[in-house]
Parts: sequence; structure tokens; C-alpha cells
Amino acid sequence: MNYLAHAYLSFNEPETLVGNMISDFVKGKKKFDYSAGVQRGIALHRFIDAFTDDHPATKEAKEVFRADYRLYAGAFADVVYDHFLANDANEFTEASLMNFTQATYHQLSNYTSVFPERFQKMFPYMQQQNWLYNYQFRLGIEKSFGGVVRRSAYLTESSKAFELFEKHYSLLQNCYKKFFPAVKQHAREKLNQLMTEMY
Repeated sequence: MNYLAHAYLSFNEPETLVGNMISDFVKGKKKFDYSAGVQRGIALHRFIDAFTDDHPATKEAKEVFRADYRLYAGAFADVVYDHFLANDANEFTEASLMNFTQATYHQLSNYTSVFPERFQKMFPYMQQQNWLYNYQFRLGIEKSFGGVVRRSAYLTESSKAFELFEKHYSLLQNCYKKFFPAVKQHAREKLNQLMTEMY
């Protein structure tokens, strides 16, 4: 799951949202530098990632990219899931997606002082370019694929990944449909558990 899904699966809990969004930039015991609420979001993010990786639909989606991108197949699948979430009529209208993304940026902006350095540098671009909203568009996905390449150690291009996304669009959409209701349910249950344990 990528940024839109992690934001959405924070279920309107501000500190959970912060932890969920910064988790990839918080290593090891650094998580204990944060409040209990942010730690809860970090734990939820890691649960979501593990659930996503283990789900049969995700394994199917990764196969679309595996031959060309090997270990980065999962990163491209994560971006693809955000595209289908942004276009999921069961979760958003275009207006409610815009409202959700603006509310997300507003909530996050209250916590910039605790952002890890790398996320702190990235957040203004996320907000100004409205990444979360633009995942609904193919151009937004193409740009996000380019971001995967920039953050990678070994990749040099993402054009093939975008071709594969276009070619296997229906297959990938079906993977999302098989996957998302399950991750939404399990993430909600996990957050409820964490809220009980951490208070």
C-alpha cells in the first residue's frame, strides 16, 4: 500500500495518520522517540505492509512487474493499489477524494516538527502537487512510478512499468478488488487492538 491507502487506513485518527505516513522513514528504536499515538500509527503501517505482502492478490499483482523489476515489483504494485483506491466508487467520489486529501494534508501540517528529515523534505511536494488526489489519474501513476525509480538503488527507468500497468490494467484492478476489502477490515481491527493495548 502506498501513501493514499495508508492515510485512508488511519481512520481519521490524526496521530495514527502521522505514524502511518512516516513509518518507512523511522528505523528501529527511533519509533520510541514518538508519542504513543504516533507509535500506534507506525505499528499499524507495518501491520498493513505485512498483510499486503502476504495476500494472494498482491502476489498476483507483483507478478506483472517481477520479470522486469524483481525486488521492486511490490513497490509498483503498491502505487497501483492507490490508483484503484482513488477510483473506487465504494470509497470515494471525486469530491470526497479531494476533501479527504486536503484534510489529510491539514492534519499532517500540524505535526511537521516531528517529521523525520526525509519525510519533512518530501511533504511540501506531496502537498503542492497533491499526490494523494492525483493517484486517480494515469499521469499521476506515471509520475509515482518515476518516484519509485528515484528512491531505488538500482532502477534506471519506469517506462516499462507504466506499459505493464496499461497492458494489465484489468488484471491489476481485479487484484485490488480481491484485496482491499480485506485489508480495510483487518486494519480497522488492528487499530482497535492497538488503541486498547496502548492506553
